[in-house]
Amino acid sequence: MKKCLMAAIGLMMAMSVNAQYLNDSKTPFTQGKTYVGASLSSTDLSYNGLSKGHLGINGKVGYFFADNLLGTAQVAYEKYKDVPYSIILGAGGRYYIEQNGLYLGASALFKHHDEFDDLLPSVQVGYSFFINRTVTIEPELYYEQSFKNHKDYSQVGLRIGIGIYLFKDTYKNIR
Repeated sequence: MKKCLMAAIGLMMAMSVNAQYLNDSKTPFTQGKTYVGASLSSTDLSYNGLSKGHLGINGKVGYFFADNLLGTAQVAYEKYKDVPYSIILGAGGRYYIEQNGLYLGASALFKHHDEFDDLLPSVQVGYSFFINRTVTIEPELYYEQSFKNHKDYSQVGLRIGIGIYLFKDTYKNIR
């Protein structure tokens, strides 16, 4: 299962960059757009020193302050096999490498465990694969650095998400 998932992600990343523009003269990551996304990280897709099994659900909203520069806010819920639940609040940003849909991200996360709180800086690298003009599939590798106990609470993993990029004109068409 793990090999099939990694092969599918590799295939998505190798797709032609022409899909990023979808015959549109504007780039997909322009100033003034809003972003809504949700992602899932599940069993054996992330690892920390305490537990190997993990389920995480992440919701994210954002706004493009400049071309290729997205500011984000996020909320997440995580459940580990051996550790109580965690609720996460965070803020961060992404920089999109316009030519191919690859993005680099950084964020600050506040994680509330059942037993303690933790502040985690996080870095991400991901790919936005457009399946139509506004909807993307977004595989993302991430690393979260804990200040509590680096070995036990820092985490590396993979998220698979769906993102929606809303143009200014999208709101007019909804009404």
